[in-house]
Amino acid sequence: MIIFKKEKEVIELILKHALKMAQCLSTTALTLKAYLDDSLNEAKTLSHQVDGLESEADFIRHGIKDKLFSGAYMPMIREDIYRLVESIDTVANAAEKCCDFFLNQRPAIPDGLKSQFREAVRESLSVGKMLEDAVLCYFRGVCPIEVSRHHSKEIGVKESEVDRIEWDLTKEIFTFDMDFAQKIHLKRCLNRIAEISDLAEDAADQLDLVILKSMV
Repeated sequence: MIIFKKEKEVIELILKHALKMAQCLSTTALTLKAYLDDSLNEAKTLSHQVDGLESEADFIRHGIKDKLFSGAYMPMIREDIYRLVESIDTVANAAEKCCDFFLNQRPAIPDGLKSQFREAVRESLSVGKMLEDAVLCYFRGVCPIEVSRHHSKEIGVKESEVDRIEWDLTKEIFTFDMDFAQKIHLKRCLNRIAEISDLAEDAADQLDLVILKSMV
């Protein structure tokens, strides 16, 4: 009964952590949208919210870690649960770093490329809710394992779409009429955006491993 209670507590914390991650990404999307719309003060305000959400996610992650060290879950799956939480946390961290990149380095994005950057932001940052849904589906036990895995596969499909957008926009950046140094800066900017969906796919793969080990 003690083990069951600890596992239940871990599950509640994991769901809270996934929610904070998703909120971190959705707020990051608003931050970058405000930046691209030349609303710098709004972007700054939203960026501070992202910092707060990421810090809250970190606090919850530490709580999960403490519960696992106290004996929640069987040893064979405990490490996989820990790695899953860590991988979800890296998604929130990447979102915070993306905001920091924009607000600290202030990349000068030409008007002719802003719509493409908006698309990259929209598609890459949309994985937050998708990953939260996948985690909730499995740990709440509200849907069959096949449905949980379907959520994970959708994240992989989204990541591939972001890869395509990144490829096309990279070509546009390097054929656009501007200094080469600015092109390099914008490419690094794009990398920050695309990295978020890459890390979300990694987290989805880790969730699949947890699901696999829990099957009997």
